[in-house]
Amino acid sequence: MRNYSKVSNEDRTIFIWDIKDLTQKDRKSFRINVDFDYSTHVKWSPDCKAVISHRFNDNCVEVYKIEKKKDGWLTASKALTFPKAHNSDIIGLDIASNGKFIMTCSNKTDMIIWDLKGEKLAVLDTFLMNTTCAKISPCGRFIVASGFTPEAKTWEVIFNKTGEFKEVKPITQLTLGGHTSGIYDVAFDVDSSHMATVSKDGTWRLFDTNVNYKQGQDARLEKSGKFELAGNYALIALSPNSEVLVIAAANNLQFFSTFTGELDNTIEELSEGPITALMFDSTGKYLFVAADKQIRVFHNVTGYRCGIIRAKEKLKEHQTSATKERLHQLIKESEDFLVNMGETV
Repeated sequence: MRNYSKVSNEDRTIFIWDIKDLTQKDRKSFRINVDFDYSTHVKWSPDCKAVISHRFNDNCVEVYKIEKKKDGWLTASKALTFPKAHNSDIIGLDIASNGKFIMTCSNKTDMIIWDLKGEKLAVLDTFLMNTTCAKISPCGRFIVASGFTPEAKTWEVIFNKTGEFKEVKPITQLTLGGHTSGIYDVAFDVDSSHMATVSKDGTWRLFDTNVNYKQGQDARLEKSGKFELAGNYALIALSPNSEVLVIAAANNLQFFSTFTGELDNTIEELSEGPITALMFDSTGKYLFVAADKQIRVFHNVTGYRCGIIRAKEKLKEHQTSATKERLHQLIKESEDFLVNMGETV
């Protein structure tokens, strides 16, 4: 079921689409009804056999089992409801890519690590005064949280060799600092080797986190820049290859190249209301943006420009004739795409 995407709505529904139908006018969708409430966060399980949802009013997490019918479409049934554990709004719900644990975090300082059966493994204090963001890294090892303080904190969730939970350990070497005000949001590339932050101080920062933190190596600042802050919050997304960084402020999108740190493109007044979520697809070709009860899908134009820069840099190195041919072909295809889109190369 890895070709499916999902979204929740305040009308007490969760919709699932087949992303292979995105280019079609008639897109099939599957609806899950949420009893007596609506979902504020929705996540796929790593095997795509379940959807995890947080219900707003009672602060509970529910698990819906997703199965394919004989006709190839889907069916859903509620499999589990976690006990209520937070007394204030949840701002973070995530499940590890290795399927070993689930994380929930409130807008205060309480974070809970759960097993997949709804039993608590650990309860943490973020010590952020107020927490605005909490996410599990794509590698499934780390949790990063940010909030009122000018640094994002990182913890490692550790299991022993037999797969049993051991502990949650703070990793000070992977603290993401350098801002002068609170951090709104955090983003990762596909293998957790880079993390990015966006702050109330009007700046973003990209960190190289592919370090030997167990030997005392700290995360390294790789690039930083300023963005146009609008409203009182901002979201950030990092492309899978970490070459493109996107910031959503109010109803505007700002696209940055991490090669140069410069603003490459903007989309202004995208919606009437604020943008509420954004993420890249697994290929990095598309950006999904939620606003005004709609999901909009954009071509990652900045990514094509960055791809051209990367290919030209590689051509300066010693390469085989086959590699050179492939790089020239990539450059041509990317340039043709940009021209067809009416964009500058």
